[in-house]
This record gives sequence, C-alpha cells and structure tokens, in this order.
Amino acid sequence: MEIEKRVEAIVELLDSKKGEDIQAFDLSSKDYIADRVIIANSLGNKHTIALLEYLKEFLKAKGEKILRIDESEDWAICDLGDIIIHIMTKEYRKKYNLEEFLQNIYQS
Repeated sequence: MEIEKRVEAIVELLDSKKGEDIQAFDLSSKDYIADRVIIANSLGNKHTIALLEYLKEFLKAKGEKILRIDESEDWAICDLGDIIIHIMTKEYRKKYNLEEFLQNIYQS
C-alpha cells in the first residue's frame, strides 16, 4: 500500500479512538530518518497506552512491520521505518514541541 494511504489509515484510526490534534508531516524530500511523521495527543496517561495498543493491533492486522516501540504513560513512539508515530499527552507535546522541530526540517 502506498505511504499516503497508510498515513491516512493511521490518522483515521487515531482519530476514531479519540486522539486529538493529529498532524502528519511529509519529510520525504528531506534528509530525515523517516518519510512521514505523525503526532497525536492523548487524553492522558492511560489513553496514551490505550492508543498505542489500538495502533499495534491495527498495524499488525494490516501487515505492517513494527521496527521499534518506545512507551511511557506520557509518550509512545512507534517506528515503521518510513513512518514514525508519536502519541503523547498535551503536556509532553507542549514541552517537547516536535512540530517546531519538524517544521524547521521541512523548511530547510
């Protein structure tokens, strides 16, 4: 499946499970570790873990290969190689401000 459709499916899943402020960044033309990055807010610590569990089940059912998962109650990262998904609490997202970092890469 093409990467755009995969990103759309992931965004739709996160949205359907109450993920908030979901953003997808296309970094395919940049020198970055992934072609796409998706960031979503969770509603809190337990929701971060729940969203990650839904995501893992969804990805496995789609035949995606998960290369690495790092998780805590505040921030979970799922690496598919060409797509990286970040799920984090609003507080962590504000603290680490990944959007600004990714936009700087995008604009360079």
